[in-house]
Amino acid sequence: MLQPPASTPGYLDPRNTAASGTRALADILAARGEPVIRAATVGAAEAAARGGGRVTLVITSPDLLSARQLGRLAAVGGNLMLVEPTTASVTALAPGTAVAGNAVLTAADPGCGLAAARLAGNADLGDVLLRSTAPGAWRCYPVDGHPTLIRYTAGDRTTGARTTHDRTITLLGSGAPLTNQYLARDGNAALALNLLSGSSRIVWLVPALPPAGAPPAGGPRSLFSLIPWPAYLVTIQLASAVVLAALWRMRRLGPLVAEPLPVIVRASETVEGHGRLYRSRRSRDRAAAVLRDAALSRITTRLALPRAADADAICAMMAARTGREAGTIRATLFGPVPRDDAALLALARDIDTLEGEVRTR
Repeated sequence: MLQPPASTPGYLDPRNTAASGTRALADILAARGEPVIRAATVGAAEAAARGGGRVTLVITSPDLLSARQLGRLAAVGGNLMLVEPTTASVTALAPGTAVAGNAVLTAADPGCGLAAARLAGNADLGDVLLRSTAPGAWRCYPVDGHPTLIRYTAGDRTTGARTTHDRTITLLGSGAPLTNQYLARDGNAALALNLLSGSSRIVWLVPALPPAGAPPAGGPRSLFSLIPWPAYLVTIQLASAVVLAALWRMRRLGPLVAEPLPVIVRASETVEGHGRLYRSRRSRDRAAAVLRDAALSRITTRLALPRAADADAICAMMAARTGREAGTIRATLFGPVPRDDAALLALARDIDTLEGEVRTR
């Protein structure tokens, strides 16, 4: 769960089928027997370049690499293609070359005798302008008087404890000829295939974008970047322990607890209070309904009648029990609303008398 999600394929990525990707070129190379191995980290590129066979290392977006990573890539054997190089990358990987400036992308002619460029013809190049003092270097596709493609063979070079033997280094000022959008235009496809031909496998390094807010490669590091990752794990564990302790000690729902009331209110006072409220609002209908409903509930229970019994059944049973006429009983329990307070008091006395007769007989 703590691992970051897989990055979305981006610029010059062999997995990217969008306009800025290089999926089409990778498929063509694979069909020609020159498989493209995508690498997202320098370590993965180093591992993929090991072994026999003629290997070509393609580095895209070198501006995302730190000086230390560029130094590690300089020790990788095989040929090298550097796309849209920066000053730091050419210093570390392509001695004898330099960045001369920038220019807009344009359709340029080869302007050199390099077979790969001469056979391809015009191609879309520009972006990064280059300069080279390396002996025997081909300087092709000039834009604003500077080449945008340089290819030369470098001799033996010792980096740390490792010696890199002769390798062909290619600097490409723009990645446009490699992309899905421009591959079919002019001689872009032929140029890309010619530059990468002759390899048993091609290791394609696509450096991942740094996290949001992170400094650029080789730039100053923030205070948080200096904190080791285990320290964050310990902090997460401590925070989890605090949350669990809070959940353990917090108030939880449980059985109801009886608490003594601060004031004891007698039932008679409650009844009197309700009565005063009914009288103040002249709610004789509500008071009569309460008296009749309560009496019916007690009477039907006494007579073993269902509470949902109709008025005729109740009146007939009560008439047989008390000897009263059923019509009189109906007027008392199911009659109209009393006209005034005197009628309401009379109804209360009648209900009380009737209920007493049911209990005693």
